Amino acid sequence: MPKTLYDKLWDEHHITTYNSGESLLYIDRQYLHEVTSPQAFEGLTKKGLLPWRLNANIATPDHNVPTERGSDFSMESIEDEISKIQVVELDKNCNKFGIKQFDITSLNQGIVHVIGPELGYTLPGMTIVCGDSHTSTHGAFGCLAMGIGTSEVEHVLATQSLKVSKLKNMQVVFNGTSSKGVTSKDIVLYLIGQIGTAGGNGHAIEFSGSYIENISMEARMTICNMAIEGGAKVGLVAPDKTTIDYVRKHSELSSEILDLAEQHWVSLKSDLNASFDKKIEIDVSKIRPQVTWGTSPEMVIDFDAIIPNPDSSSQDNKKNIELAKNYMGIEADQKLTDLKFDRVFIGSCTNSRIEDLREAANAVDGKKISINIIEAIVVPGSGLVKQQAESEGLDKIFKDAGFIWRDPGCSMCLGMNPDQLKPRERCASTSNRNFEGRQGNLGRTHLMSPVMAALTAINGTVSNPS
Repeated sequence: MPKTLYDKLWDEHHITTYNSGESLLYIDRQYLHEVTSPQAFEGLTKKGLLPWRLNANIATPDHNVPTERGSDFSMESIEDEISKIQVVELDKNCNKFGIKQFDITSLNQGIVHVIGPELGYTLPGMTIVCGDSHTSTHGAFGCLAMGIGTSEVEHVLATQSLKVSKLKNMQVVFNGTSSKGVTSKDIVLYLIGQIGTAGGNGHAIEFSGSYIENISMEARMTICNMAIEGGAKVGLVAPDKTTIDYVRKHSELSSEILDLAEQHWVSLKSDLNASFDKKIEIDVSKIRPQVTWGTSPEMVIDFDAIIPNPDSSSQDNKKNIELAKNYMGIEADQKLTDLKFDRVFIGSCTNSRIEDLREAANAVDGKKISINIIEAIVVPGSGLVKQQAESEGLDKIFKDAGFIWRDPGCSMCLGMNPDQLKPRERCASTSNRNFEGRQGNLGRTHLMSPVMAALTAINGTVSNPS
């Protein structure tokens, strides 16, 4: 019987099925950070348990860490007491249980979904979990990767397995060549606008088509990262030469082992006649740069379009549009290009890799940020990304333009660290969520690509990138 990629990964890791219909899956890799791990480690201690397989776990602090650190920074320098406790506890627990951690002073520290692939810990065919919803990022490597809760983090630490229900299969086929100025962030935002934030509920989405085949691993990671915003638990791309070349560059495994692994990795693709429960085909050549206008990723339109009018919407959607426009401070019949911005954030697990920073730097090279922009920050996704960017002179381009160059961390993606919006400030953000208060109390977030965010910083408004 023909199988999808998801079915193959499921079958390879399936241990048993319970009477409830749930199954137990073997987990190859768990990533840990400071927010969802303390209670999990506490649970192990209370039960007298040890991690089942130490080298399957990799940890780093990312959510709560300040991104203005300096060379003499230490954990004790963290001003917010709760943040400090969580970072310190991660350090203590990793030392206590013997788990490999890239701590706040390490060059390899960074956002967990950035360091995993770049350090070679994410490999095709793995099952990967983390106490973070955007674990779907690793699906770009042909991994069954998903976010889990704190109690599940403890369960995986103790048993190297996870109790889950099997998902349905959904295929999204992106064909064609994107227009100038249109990036993978625009492509995935457009998809979410089409299917809504519930469109992928209960499904694993496999992304395929000529567009996917011809983009980089960084671009694939951006798309899989935001599969969760379309309702899916899992996002997937079948491994190919692009994947294997990336893994060979970043992995510390021997050539002999990689040669053997590759023989299996090339089989990790959906069979020709595999059946999907849902299928969507999209011509990417028709997609224009996308920017969100409201308080959900599905509230997204072309960058120069008129923001939806509640009066011309269905009754079911009218109230949501009214609430979103009121929160976002948007008046009737305004366009995104009419809005004035206060801050710009380039970073997050969605768009903080070297390719993202190169694109943004190219857009601002030789220019200056608008006098109306209070602050524009660039936050590399890891110490290695920061180092690479600096070796290429990207930091100088940003700083010359008026941007602030930061240290690695989740930063302004979410309001759990010092990088937050003040009430009613409007932000151009390369992150993944624009919920109310996501970037700070009463903050107004507009999701967009690194190129669009960079140009917004220069012009003070949403601008045409082509």
